Amino acid sequence: MARDRVIMLADCQSFYASVEKAEHPEYLDRPLVVAGDPKRRSGIILAACPIAKKYGVTTAERLGDSLAKCPDLVIVQPRMALYIDISLMITRIYQSYTDLVEPYSVDEQFLDVTGSLHLYGSADELAALIQKRIQEETGIYTRFGIGPNKILAKTACDNYAKKNDSGIYTLTSDKLATTLWTLPVAKMFMAGSRMTRHFNAMGLETIGQLAATPLEKLKTLMRRKFGRNSDINAELYWRIANGLDDSPVTPGTHETAPTTIGHMMTLPRDYGSLEEIKVVLLELTELVCQRCRSKSYMGHVVSVACMGADYSKPSGFSRQMKMDDPTNVTNQVYRYAVQLLKRHWDGLPVRKVGISLSQFAADDEYQLSLFEPDREKWMALEKATDAIKRKYGDASIVRAVSATDVGQAKDRSRKIGGHYK
Repeated sequence: MARDRVIMLADCQSFYASVEKAEHPEYLDRPLVVAGDPKRRSGIILAACPIAKKYGVTTAERLGDSLAKCPDLVIVQPRMALYIDISLMITRIYQSYTDLVEPYSVDEQFLDVTGSLHLYGSADELAALIQKRIQEETGIYTRFGIGPNKILAKTACDNYAKKNDSGIYTLTSDKLATTLWTLPVAKMFMAGSRMTRHFNAMGLETIGQLAATPLEKLKTLMRRKFGRNSDINAELYWRIANGLDDSPVTPGTHETAPTTIGHMMTLPRDYGSLEEIKVVLLELTELVCQRCRSKSYMGHVVSVACMGADYSKPSGFSRQMKMDDPTNVTNQVYRYAVQLLKRHWDGLPVRKVGISLSQFAADDEYQLSLFEPDREKWMALEKATDAIKRKYGDASIVRAVSATDVGQAKDRSRKIGGHYK
């Protein structure tokens, strides 16, 4: 007889802010936020500690708005490398209790403890044990949602474990009528504000009403709103509302081969000339090609996107083209990217630039080209510069244009995910 699964969703409370408080005990009893760099128009709240939240400070709001609510706010610039290191340390703690650990985000991870639970007692006891160990070793407080599948574990954590004193809550199918189904649709996993409005317009105010709607009827209602291709989404939401989920906890789930490798960045000011935009486009091309080489891929399709500076009047473009041959050589990809830029840029100031490669082939086999006689030389050169950058950092070798006021490569080398390391 198969055992019932026991899945946990472990969530680190206000992760970035908690890491900073663990690093700075003098801030322990003070309202603290981790925020972007205001000088580069990225002054938004990335994380707020519970004390700051009591003042009404929320994630993703502007730093100025937060200071108006709480003038004594301690503002810490993000240190992404540190947060990643702490996240990996916490992952290793989870892995000492089960080998089935699946990262969901930098601060949330699924654990399947079905096979190891007999060593530790009940699921609540094991969660409390892990919670205590993480607190002692990292200073981070974790909450645990527990259920027979990933959906219910996530729901238990978001709606109950985050709000009770123990930080632990178990949600099983027999509890749904008195717990999950009483909540408004807005509280359902994957139901954003727009989808909530659509469900409300259908007469579905609570998760229970959605769960009780026959699947075929829900498909009909959603077809009226979204067209005939909405059946898959209808079944997805219906299964979530009913707490149904067959997906396993899969270690390495984010290590699958990508379909696209790209990078987009917000510029520190409006770039209004072709030459300025080309500098950033070259830097991003180099970054994307470097990532492709690290994964042993060559791309066949290049895509370029530019977004205008006036967000109230959207401008810009997003276009792609197929190159003659798959490649991960910066200069080759850049040549096609510039063609797209010249062909589609409307001449208006630009605030965001992005480039990506797709339709991959392995880079250990490729067609020799009469039109690219120096291809192997460039490939060898770029692999050599990649090795230097891995050892000494991305800023150890930069192109001359990156040393100008327009270039962003040096500043970007000090960041992870757009935030300073």
